[in-house]
Amino acid sequence: MVLGLLALMVSLVVGCSSCTKEKSQPAVDNVALSQGKLVVENCVSTDKEYMFLHHKSDYRWFETCVLMKDFLDSEDQDGTIAGVSNIFQVVDDFEDGGADVYVYLISHSENKDSIDVRHGFWVEDSPMNDEAIKVTFQQAYDKLMEANCPKPHSRHCVLRKEVGPVDANPQYIFGNSKAQVYVDAVTGDVSTENPAFKGCGFGMPLGEWP
Repeated sequence: MVLGLLALMVSLVVGCSSCTKEKSQPAVDNVALSQGKLVVENCVSTDKEYMFLHHKSDYRWFETCVLMKDFLDSEDQDGTIAGVSNIFQVVDDFEDGGADVYVYLISHSENKDSIDVRHGFWVEDSPMNDEAIKVTFQQAYDKLMEANCPKPHSRHCVLRKEVGPVDANPQYIFGNSKAQVYVDAVTGDVSTENPAFKGCGFGMPLGEWP
């Protein structure tokens, strides 16, 4: 079973009812809030530690999804984060040579931390375990707001290294299926064109996140 990006992004919206886990897992540790607010990098570090404790280094980090309180083009937009979700994949090998693949969806809000584990494998992203992420979410948000471009009518941002014909750095992608702004997670460059498909004349790939 291939888990499509659209279906999983819907399931990641913070505050929705938890789905039934296919695999029993220990509860994820609470994420420490900084001055009462969620910090994306704290969530990533905590979840990476959780994955390492339970799977050592045999996991892949594919995405970090951020849900903001207000729409990016709203007058009330101040960068407040409502929730953060991280997506990982692990492979459980069997002695007979077989294997099970699981996708971990770990979500955080100010009041709740949860984990959902599903059979399946992640597609359309390259793992970011060894990527040098030099730009924080707050820095990427600031660069977006300073950029001379329309702000998408969206509350979503996703950090991902998209699979495409161009080998691009991981990107903070603000927007939805109709409009996106890309902030390079290594250089901080801002673009309204998908760097993974830049100059190739392709439209958005199937399964693009909402």
